Amino acid sequence: MIPTPEQAWDLLCEFNEGEFHRKHARTVGDVLRWFAQELGYGDEADYWEAVGILHDLDFEQWPEEHCVKCQELMEARGIDPAMIRAAASHGWGQCSDIRPERQMEKVLFAVDELTGLIGAAALMRPSKSVSDLEVKSVKKKFKDKKFAAGCSREVIEQGAALLGWELDELMGKTILAMRASPNVD
Repeated sequence: MIPTPEQAWDLLCEFNEGEFHRKHARTVGDVLRWFAQELGYGDEADYWEAVGILHDLDFEQWPEEHCVKCQELMEARGIDPAMIRAAASHGWGQCSDIRPERQMEKVLFAVDELTGLIGAAALMRPSKSVSDLEVKSVKKKFKDKKFAAGCSREVIEQGAALLGWELDELMGKTILAMRASPNVD
C-alpha cells in the first residue's frame, strides 16, 4: 500500500500526539512536495509528501529505536517497501544504515535537519517568519554551533553533497519551500 498524504497524516497522528512532532512532519512533507515539483517529479508529489510526513513516525514514542521501529510500524500496515526504505534513509549514519539513493531520499536526508534550523532562525527575526528570511541569516546561525544545537550541521552538509549542491543552494531552496508551505508560520 502507498498511503496518500492524508492517510500518512492519520497514521502519524496515531503515534504522535505532540504539536512539535506533528508540525515537523507537516513541514517536511510540504517541503518534499515543493521539491518534487521543483525538480521535475511533480507526478510523485503526493508520494514525496507522504514520505516526509512519515519519516519520524516512531520518534515521539520510541526515540531510542528511531528508524527501526518506524520500519516495523509501516511494515505492519502493509506500506510499500520502497516507501519504508525512503523514510528510514533519512537517518543514514545515525539511526539507519540505509544510504539515501533516490533523489527524494537525498532531499529528505538534506532537509530534515535543515528545516529545523531554518525554523529556529525564523523565530529569531522580528517577523518570526520565513517570509523575510535570507540565506545569509541562516548561514550565520549555521556557523553558531550553540544555536539550534540539535540540528546536525554535518548531516545538512552531507545532504547538500549527496545532492551535488552548494550549501547556499540547499538553504535557499529550502527557505523557498518553507515559504510555500501553509503549515509554516
